[in-house]
Formats: sequence, structure tokens, C-alpha cells
Amino acid sequence: MPEAEDVRRIALSLPDTTEKIAWGMPTFRVAGKMFATLPEDETSIAVRCPKVERDELVLAEPGKFWIADHEAGFAWVRVRLALLEDTDELRDILADSWRQAAPTRLLESYPELGLPAGG
Repeated sequence: MPEAEDVRRIALSLPDTTEKIAWGMPTFRVAGKMFATLPEDETSIAVRCPKVERDELVLAEPGKFWIADHEAGFAWVRVRLALLEDTDELRDILADSWRQAAPTRLLESYPELGLPAGG
């Protein structure tokens, strides 16, 4: 089961990523733009996710994914770390969120990270 330290290690391994405390919790930013947070005593993460995909994830796996009330109007989804299969799944989720926040110059510089869904 991935833990908070896995989130930190993987997020900070992505290009131009920094960690910053905001709203009393760790947040991860690419080129200054937030793509992940570690809320709920670091037992879950919040990541960027297009609303249509987010809604599909929540319907398909409501135990793993959910939408926090205060984030309902935004393209973010919560993920329970305890329900992830392994760190590979965590890496995929974080990389997808990173791609959605990363500027074009980084996406072009790191083609192995791919382009954001729909992008």
C-alpha cells in the first residue's frame, strides 16, 4: 500500500516539482501550479482530473475515488492511498495530474511522460 512518503518521493521525482505547505497540508506544484495535495492526515491525495473522467472514476470505484464537497466545482478528485494497488498505480495517477498542470515547455522536454488526456 502506498504511503505519504511514496507520494512525496514520486511527486518530487517529476520535473520542476516542488513541495509547499498550503492550507496546513503538503502540496505539490509543477512550475508553481498545484497538481497534488496530501490532505486527511496524509491517508489520501487530491489530484487534478477532468470532471468527466473524475465522475466516471467515482462511479466505477467509489471506495477508492471521491469528490470532496469543497472541490465539487473544480477538476479535482480524491484518492484513498490504502486502496491503490501499488506504487505504480500511484505513479500513474500523479504523472497524469502533473501533465495537466505542467506548462507546454515541460511536456515537450519530457515526451516520455506523455501528453495530458484530451490534450
